[in-house]
Amino acid sequence: MPQLDDSSRLDSSRLDLGPLAARVRRSLNGGHPGATGVALPPFVDHHVHLMLVSPDALAGGNLAGVVDLGAPLDVVTAARSREGLPRADFAGAFLTAPGGYPVGRAWAVEGCAREVPTAADDGRGALPSPAEAAVAEQHAFGASVIKVALNASAGPVFDTATLDEIVAAAHERRMPVVAHVEGDGTARLAIEAGVDALAHTPFTEHVDDELVAQAVALGQRWISTLYVAGYGERTPDAERAVDNLRRFHAAGGRVLYGTDLGNGDQPLGVNPRELDLLVEAGLAAPDVLDALTDPWPRDEPAEGVVTFAADPAPATLDDLPAWLAAAVVVPAEELETL
Repeated sequence: MPQLDDSSRLDSSRLDLGPLAARVRRSLNGGHPGATGVALPPFVDHHVHLMLVSPDALAGGNLAGVVDLGAPLDVVTAARSREGLPRADFAGAFLTAPGGYPVGRAWAVEGCAREVPTAADDGRGALPSPAEAAVAEQHAFGASVIKVALNASAGPVFDTATLDEIVAAAHERRMPVVAHVEGDGTARLAIEAGVDALAHTPFTEHVDDELVAQAVALGQRWISTLYVAGYGERTPDAERAVDNLRRFHAAGGRVLYGTDLGNGDQPLGVNPRELDLLVEAGLAAPDVLDALTDPWPRDEPAEGVVTFAADPAPATLDDLPAWLAAAVVVPAEELETL
């Protein structure tokens, strides 16, 4: 990405986008010669489902990376062999208690859920345990994160001992654990187990300030998915999600942009309505960009590309979501820092 120096900082008439933004001009040899705008790191949607949205449908858009949080292992195998953008990371199958979510859901493609017997019911003391075997299987097929389903509203969830086994087995392989939490007590279960990220901002229960502080102290990340909590409607779930994320962010928690793409009617790229809700939850422009460009679960962004957002740059936070949604991925070499 072009390096930001004092001469390339955005002027005072524009919204402060923070240190990730640099003023640039596109190459005179490209398809948009001389166009000016802002260069940003590559955008990542940290919660998608490639079993429901083909990665080919996302090619050529404004996402340089996606994190697939639940798919059959044959989908993972096929998508891992695909070249080009968006770059994808995978959780493999949902790990769930026997009969737990998403087993039986109409949208749940066969093989997307892996039922794991509880530690107390596995009937044997030999290693590896069912929890360890399930984690090892996802890893062997190319998963870099592990997804656990803790949906007490839709069936049984893991007990503490089994969840602890899953977290320990994943961490032994340096794989973060992401939890879908839904229903009373599931956010606490995930936080106290040391889960690394929540797949959704909690939306079915109020997370009290003490538990929020515990999540922040743990270094936990919350993937936003605020839009799908109400699909634009002011439902109780949507209000709870925004309130929970507002307090988590204010306490110093790390927010990741994610949409649950494949769930409902959403654009095939950056969803400006998700960004609107991040702003409503108290994120300033640099915070929104941090959430959108964090390469997690990797350490580095996609190589050789940057995001180009054309002038005029936004003057207010209200202008930011639509401007970012109109951005494009371009080769880094195509941009000249102003």
